[in-house]
Amino acid sequence: MTQRRRHPGVDAYIVGLPGWQSEVAGHLRELVWAADPGIEETIKRRVQPYFVLQGNVCALLGTKDHLNLFVYDGAIVPDPAGIITGGHDNETARTVAFYEGDAIPDGPLTTMLRQIAANNRAGGWRRIKAQMAAREEGQHPAG
Repeated sequence: MTQRRRHPGVDAYIVGLPGWQSEVAGHLRELVWAADPGIEETIKRRVQPYFVLQGNVCALLGTKDHLNLFVYDGAIVPDPAGIITGGHDNETARTVAFYEGDAIPDGPLTTMLRQIAANNRAGGWRRIKAQMAAREEGQHPAG
């Protein structure tokens, strides 16, 4: 894999997680990088790792017993594999939670991350949602 420019704050966050969470976070980081070469790392809210490309793509958050990957898709990216575990009604981000021993759905997650990156390049999920709503209004004139 191509060497990426690592953000030292993201390195510190991942290393500071408990053993299994650190391993999973490192694997997720690799998946994010593989999804799109333009995705960059940053720290927001003082310590939280974010992966960005013309807007947020995803973020990591370690908790007491699991690791969350927040995907910033505006709930418009399909999830045919059912990997989203929370935030189904959230307007901004949904969650993929990982517990110790969980398998990481590399293929479906990479597909989702690629779509989020493509959506960001197309103006972001807010713009896409507005365009979808405008098209829908045009197709269903008010009676």
